[in-house]
Amino acid sequence: MVSESKREKIIALIKREVVPAIGCTEPVAVALCVAKATELLGSVPARIECALSGNMLKNAMGVGIPGTGMIGLPIAMALGALVGKSAYGLEVLKDVTPEAVERGVNYISEGRVAISHDEAAPSKLHVDVRVTDDDGHTSRAVISCEHTHFILLQKDGEVVLKEESAGDAAENEDDIALDLATVYEFASETPLDEISFILEAKELNMAAAETALSGDYGHSLGSTIRKYGLKYYGDTPVEHMISYTSAACDARMSGAPVAVMSNSGSGNQGITATMPVVSFAADMEATEEQTIRALILSHLTSIYIKQSLGRLSALCGCVVASTGASAAIVYLMGGGYNEVCAAVKNMVANLTGMICDGAKPSCSLKISSGVSTAMMSAMLAMNGKCVTSTEGIISDDVDATIHNLTSIGREAMNETDRLVLRIMTSK
Repeated sequence: MVSESKREKIIALIKREVVPAIGCTEPVAVALCVAKATELLGSVPARIECALSGNMLKNAMGVGIPGTGMIGLPIAMALGALVGKSAYGLEVLKDVTPEAVERGVNYISEGRVAISHDEAAPSKLHVDVRVTDDDGHTSRAVISCEHTHFILLQKDGEVVLKEESAGDAAENEDDIALDLATVYEFASETPLDEISFILEAKELNMAAAETALSGDYGHSLGSTIRKYGLKYYGDTPVEHMISYTSAACDARMSGAPVAVMSNSGSGNQGITATMPVVSFAADMEATEEQTIRALILSHLTSIYIKQSLGRLSALCGCVVASTGASAAIVYLMGGGYNEVCAAVKNMVANLTGMICDGAKPSCSLKISSGVSTAMMSAMLAMNGKCVTSTEGIISDDVDATIHNLTSIGREAMNETDRLVLRIMTSK
């Protein structure tokens, strides 16, 4: 059994990485940075200048901002200055009102917002905000490596806080080192009262799904599958998993004013690590304990993979989160550690290379691919089938296989990342 001291560290890690967020975490992180700079300034700025790393720019361009009916960074920045509160963290925009949106639109129309690409950013997740008031006073706030991690705060050039950016390679160096065996053992054996907090992910993300299923959000993939599912999918666990998961993404990506439980800084990853597991557990009539342990297995597997991948990359986050979901589905099917390892290898053999081309409503399509693949990989694993080390990038060791995946996403796909951004910004 995982020692008590190690359990405490893992629980702290999960609680740090699995947190509520309103809206896509990239534009929200920008709004958070603007809010902090505005608070330092002491008044609504006359001008906001924001320099972003390529991945932040890519992930913030095409996503809806909650409560606004608008897309993209300018309105997120304006609202961060007008009504944002840095104390709210990733829920920085929860006080948005129609009146605030109208003020934000006027603020943008007055030419007060400027956005640029920082090609020399030290991290793929980097936000540098400078604000100025009418009297020439300035303040600056910089977030780097993690969505809520401030590394620099300045007021009129005077440093309030400063630390060096750790860079992408070291952003998780303070976290407890994980491997899949530890993840599985922790999820299977930790006393239930220590991990039952994960049920909040079920409640938040299910509420987001129900919101989309009763309305018209994004591409309405979830409600479309629900509407036509009986004819084409049948009334099956797979249909339920895909419809609930894609619905929650529909709501989030189109800017519905709902909180979702994120994972490793991504709401879509939190949704994908949660909803297939919740839906399948319900269909299998799993006990609450089984559901809790499956959710912990899913979320912690995703956190483990992200430790070596980094917060943002050219690899779609649904690859990571759906791999966690597949492990949890195996658990709910009655499988053990060997079957979990097989499912993870099957996932890596299938989805490696799926690109991230920004946060947007069509993310629900990619998430649905991940969910259906998670079920397929779990079924193969439970049938004793596993992609072997003679095939592609799969190694005999499951942890080596995971690191093969993350090294491709973190290193080999960097040029893909740059090309995707060029395509997106030149349209």
